[in-house]
Amino acid sequence: MQVPKQVIDLSMPLDNDTIVDPELMRPKIQYVTQEENAEAMASFFPGMRPVDLPDGEGWAWEIVTLTTHNGTHIDAPWHYHSVDKDGNRMQTIDELPLDWFYRPAVKFDFRHFPDGYIVQPDDVEAELKRIDYELQPLDIVLVNTKASEYYGSEEYLSRGIGMGREATLYLTQKHGVRVTGIDAWGWDAPFSLQQETYANDKDAMAVWQGHWAGIEQPYCHMEKLLNLETLPDHGFMVSCMPYKIKGASGGWIRCVAMLFDD
Repeated sequence: MQVPKQVIDLSMPLDNDTIVDPELMRPKIQYVTQEENAEAMASFFPGMRPVDLPDGEGWAWEIVTLTTHNGTHIDAPWHYHSVDKDGNRMQTIDELPLDWFYRPAVKFDFRHFPDGYIVQPDDVEAELKRIDYELQPLDIVLVNTKASEYYGSEEYLSRGIGMGREATLYLTQKHGVRVTGIDAWGWDAPFSLQQETYANDKDAMAVWQGHWAGIEQPYCHMEKLLNLETLPDHGFMVSCMPYKIKGASGGWIRCVAMLFDD
């Protein structure tokens, strides 16, 4: 069995302090200490007292309130719409084939694009030519933007680019990609940077166009990745198995890249 020479964590930690979500969906973690749980643990055993436990301590645990889209996570097709273009019900996170989530991966370096830029198929083709790579069906495609440079600051939510509808379909329809990922808050451009465009054209389909491309060709994408700048352009594997939540629109992941000897 081949063991990777390096494993790179592409996931962000989940905490109460780092701002990576709008206020209405920020997670809440309550930490319950060993001392606080000593009585609860002792109560399972008649006659046991908290003082009987090592140093009077029981188990520690945490009580977490969050959405399935907090932290580093992956969106299921159900997140984008209830049915696809043919009227078939979209898949929830527990219905997706696991072999989508451990695959060879490729990284696009789009850090040179300005915040709010909408990536087009020509941009994808130019990047593939630059890195000398030919996409294969089920490859995992990672998109490196400037957003992760602002991780930990309030600017994170308003930084990054958007993967346009046609660019997304270029990956999913033309090349058979089923899992993608980005280091920004979302696969599309930040809403704050699209407000002016929407005010001018009133085109609701444009503001979430990369997501809604999933109606035409269902696929999954990861959001809120980190450390993409440390990866090579290609020649590595990605593991991003989602937590199995029945009927859910997404699931949390511990996404890692694995580099092997040639």
